[in-house]
Amino acid sequence: MRINDIDEVVGVVVQADMTEGKFGLLCANAAGTYDFGSRANLPGIRVPATADEAEAARYCVTWQKDNRKPPYYVAQPDFGTSLRKGGFDQAANSPFSATVYMTYPGYTEGVDIPSGTPALGYAGGIVTIPSGDYIYAAGLTVMGAYVIVANTDEDTTDAGKAKVQATFDGRVIGTVEDYDTANGDLTIRLR
Repeated sequence: MRINDIDEVVGVVVQADMTEGKFGLLCANAAGTYDFGSRANLPGIRVPATADEAEAARYCVTWQKDNRKPPYYVAQPDFGTSLRKGGFDQAANSPFSATVYMTYPGYTEGVDIPSGTPALGYAGGIVTIPSGDYIYAAGLTVMGAYVIVANTDEDTTDAGKAKVQATFDGRVIGTVEDYDTANGDLTIRLR
């Protein structure tokens, strides 16, 4: 995903795995806190479940900016209280599996942002979404076409993706600015 122009940026915490470029609505942050409550004041973001929620889904999600040096370890091991205190009544949970990124995951398109991860939500401006991160329809390739957000009730696993709408109503989040026929990138001017 590319950010071409920005009107509003808000820090959020992803409530369930979301692919960069999906749209979501702000909600309560149930992902917990971190580092003595440093994430407690951030709102959560999730994909809409209903058409009414899709009307409020105005934030395009992307990875937060990160100044750490790679490699990045996701899902670090968790040792229970007894193991931390030297007890032997629990089964060892090592070796463990972890996702290791050798480069910043925000540099790769189509990578899921894991649940509980801080992210950025963009409202307004212009975004370019790669092929596969929106619901393709011939009408979506036309400049000026109305764009809405898919929801779980109508589109199941495609919830949060942009899709075409024939007429203007309260669910419209923007209009198509450009469609690149060479690679399928869709540029949307968000309202």
